[in-house]
Amino acid sequence: MILIADSGSTKTEWCLVSDTQTTKKCITKGINPFYQSASEILQNLKEEYTLNNSEPQEIHFYGAGCANEEKNTIVRQALADYFGNTTIHINSDLTGAARALCQRNEGIACILGTGSNSCHFDGTQVTHNVSPLGFIIGDEGSGAVLGKKLVGDILKKQLSTSTIELFFEKYKTDQAEILDHIYKQAFPNRYLASYTKFLSDHIHIPELENMVISAFKEFIERNLLQYNNITELNINFTGSIAFYFKNQLEKALKSYNLKIGVIDQAPMDGLVAYHAEIKNS
Repeated sequence: MILIADSGSTKTEWCLVSDTQTTKKCITKGINPFYQSASEILQNLKEEYTLNNSEPQEIHFYGAGCANEEKNTIVRQALADYFGNTTIHINSDLTGAARALCQRNEGIACILGTGSNSCHFDGTQVTHNVSPLGFIIGDEGSGAVLGKKLVGDILKKQLSTSTIELFFEKYKTDQAEILDHIYKQAFPNRYLASYTKFLSDHIHIPELENMVISAFKEFIERNLLQYNNITELNINFTGSIAFYFKNQLEKALKSYNLKIGVIDQAPMDGLVAYHAEIKNS
């Protein structure tokens, strides 16, 4: 039995897969070793992990922030403390997305969720990655950046009066509270990304749809166009932002004559299929 984990900044999806391909799933808070210690991750597991009836022989953890051995060691320590003596493989969420979306084929794999990322995948491994740089100076097209653009335009009155009124009617907040969340509280990226619900609910408003399409074009220009032979490869996406703003994403991609591949809300089903094939090959 293997345990597969797909972890972003907001949530972690866990899936136990038996030899008969029967799966059991649960959701916990996001795990990111850039923001959390091993003890904090362990406490998260103790409070929220619910698949304790089965002991995995192997764990494949794909996570945001798992970009080098130092950070991977933090996650590995927490998993070892919680699950005990089992084989643990730690990879980046980007490797997970590439395996889920491309399986064993060459292509471009992208994540558009709370954060954003992209890579070229040769069918075996990630060969090129344009660094996302985080939501302050990068993460174009992500939920955090969309939320940042929305809130900035609301507070600086760059949107129509009717849209601004809709926003404050919905959230019953003010500038002081918004700035407190962004500059003084934990996980400002999650907080900003929460405002994409407003964009989704009101995407019929032209100025909001244009904001989303513009953000996706920025993702394309600053990330995708740096990959060799980009117009010849399928561009695949996973993540809530890609999924819920699929129409706007497709408009942006078509404006650059890029090939649209798979657009999935989450990579877990693809990861289960990938590991099943690996095991049976």
